[in-house]
Amino acid sequence: MDDLLFFAHVAKDDRKQTVEDHLIGTAKRSEAFAADFEAAAFGRLVGRAHDIGKASEPFQKRLAGGPKVDHATAGAIECAKIDAFMAACCVASHHGGLTDFGNIVTDQPGDSTFIGRLKRGILGGIPPYTWSGNLPKVPLEPDFQNNDFTLSFWIRMLYSCLVDADFLDTEEFMSGGAVRRDGYDTLPVLLERLQAYISPWFPPKNELNRSRCDILNTCLKAGHAPRGIYTLTVPTGGGKTVASLAFALKHAVENGMKRAIYVVPYTSIIEQNADVFKKILGECNVIEHHSGASFDSDEETNGPKSLRQLATENWDAPVIVTTAVQFFESLYSNKSSKCRKLHNIANSVIIFDEAQMLPTAHLLPCVGAIANLVTHFNVTAVLCTATQPVLNDLIRSFCPKIEVKEICPDTVGLYDRFRRVTFRNGGNMTNAELAMELGQQNQTLCIVNTRKAAQQIYQLLPSEGSFHLSTLMYPAHRQAVLKTVRERLKQGAPCRVVSTSLIEAGVDVDFPTVYRELSGLDSILQAAGRCNREGKRNAAESIVTYFEGETPTPLLFRIGIGATREALTGGRDPGDPESIRRYFTAYRSLMGSNLDKSRIVEHLRNGIIGCRLPFETVASDFSFIDQETGTVYIPMGEGAELCKTLLAGEGTKAIYRKAGRYSVSVYDRHYQALLDAGDIQPIDEESAVLVNPALYDKNRGLSLRADVGRAEFI
Repeated sequence: MDDLLFFAHVAKDDRKQTVEDHLIGTAKRSEAFAADFEAAAFGRLVGRAHDIGKASEPFQKRLAGGPKVDHATAGAIECAKIDAFMAACCVASHHGGLTDFGNIVTDQPGDSTFIGRLKRGILGGIPPYTWSGNLPKVPLEPDFQNNDFTLSFWIRMLYSCLVDADFLDTEEFMSGGAVRRDGYDTLPVLLERLQAYISPWFPPKNELNRSRCDILNTCLKAGHAPRGIYTLTVPTGGGKTVASLAFALKHAVENGMKRAIYVVPYTSIIEQNADVFKKILGECNVIEHHSGASFDSDEETNGPKSLRQLATENWDAPVIVTTAVQFFESLYSNKSSKCRKLHNIANSVIIFDEAQMLPTAHLLPCVGAIANLVTHFNVTAVLCTATQPVLNDLIRSFCPKIEVKEICPDTVGLYDRFRRVTFRNGGNMTNAELAMELGQQNQTLCIVNTRKAAQQIYQLLPSEGSFHLSTLMYPAHRQAVLKTVRERLKQGAPCRVVSTSLIEAGVDVDFPTVYRELSGLDSILQAAGRCNREGKRNAAESIVTYFEGETPTPLLFRIGIGATREALTGGRDPGDPESIRRYFTAYRSLMGSNLDKSRIVEHLRNGIIGCRLPFETVASDFSFIDQETGTVYIPMGEGAELCKTLLAGEGTKAIYRKAGRYSVSVYDRHYQALLDAGDIQPIDEESAVLVNPALYDKNRGLSLRADVGRAEFI
């Protein structure tokens, strides 16, 4: 059979795409994608090779409804013939995900590694195929001076180019060109919109705005700088959201880059930042990618996907706002769906907002990823925060030639200009003593380390004008409480709030005084950002009290508390930049070598028990969220109908996204206790609906059953 008559796809209207046409189309796209990191020839190679195995009789029967056929190994064999083994790994894995590469000496035919699969195919373990084409010539594959950690990123990027190109070529053919993935404005146009938006701010009307405009101008001027790693250390209230966007757009335009990507720790910050960006740049140009994002349509409704939904698949929009979880777990993933977008990170400006919140237990692989993206994939990274972590030594351990530069170098002067609070050491305080102080104030915020402490202190406060916030309240409930809180603050009405740390970052509230239980210094400073936020009061009268509470300190907080004590020795000002530096230095010292809990960097550098480049193993081991949780949906308000739909087994992705606003995440032992008591009805292995409404309190949220079976709010 002539190989030109083999088909890769058959559309619903019976149009047929030949294997050759699909290979050419995919190669063209993949080549263009890989050009962003100087790997165009390899992009062309994997595109030309990936579906060679479809030129076989068994696969043609598959198109007619026959059994599944291994059509990927054939292309991998052809790549291996020209010694392009890393490209071959991408080709072999383009549907099922990157497998562990393996050991070319010890792996046996049929082993689960790429090498095992390749050997099996060479020995005839795949259907015979007919292909008369030639693969393009490529240079030697990079070894990055035998640095397999860096090589692993190059392979994932190349894999991403292939996966996205394959999908897009298939999508274009199957839809007859009906799916459009353009319609965005260019970065120069977006920069013009930003400049038009900020122009009324000049000349500034007061001293605070003058300082903010100085930071903004500094960021715009710094946009001319070459690609690299930068820090942007701006005190709370300095306008870093718009200032960092100004740097990102100016820098991208000046350096011919493709997009700006914002990486933030919380969905609440995403929504807040994305709303600002959409207002400035136009809604269609800004894509939110996180668990709570909603879209105009859902594939399960058989309706067309919206442009926003399409953009979350491969991040091809000009501005992406996503979570650190999504960003880093994608970088270490092996799944095609998560890796598909990675090539669009290349040649981009990445802003890591609240950079101090990178998880310490995974700090080494996170920093390693940032350093490699900048060094080898034409990325500029900006670590943006009011409390800059000490990371330069870690960055240089991956890429010794990198020099980290500060965009706004006068950090001490900025701190003095933006000083809006006075810190007070409250010493040891019992819950009763704390509640008495809080109750004597008209408006105040108290942030504690545990949900149990928040609950106990709240119960001691006067009922009128007192509020409680914790993650045991579903998001829509918390938002309703925050709305009431903001209204009372504005009216001057009594408003005393006791909260866990969820209110520290990304929540726009302004209290005259704040109390913060001793924790990491960065958390104390985040809490201080909720005091005199708009600078309308005298700093001397805007008191932030840090104290030691009576509730036992969880292990999670002990290193941060120890580092804070070290940083503040001698009565140092918590907000002083030198205190912040001392804190992060002490924190790193106390952590020691425990910066890579899952040994991700070691496993990629050295392999695992003779297996080189263990992609699949690393992907399963790398997780930002270390404790397993279950999701409990609460049938209250609009959540009631959503829960009925979920229990009926009719939940689509759109329904689950909406139901997320009425859900609470609990740790496994609590989830199991609720399940054993019959308080929740399972939907699947990881989620359930609350069927005992008595366990949800209008002020405190979900009550959890302790291991002994007693209901307890924690």
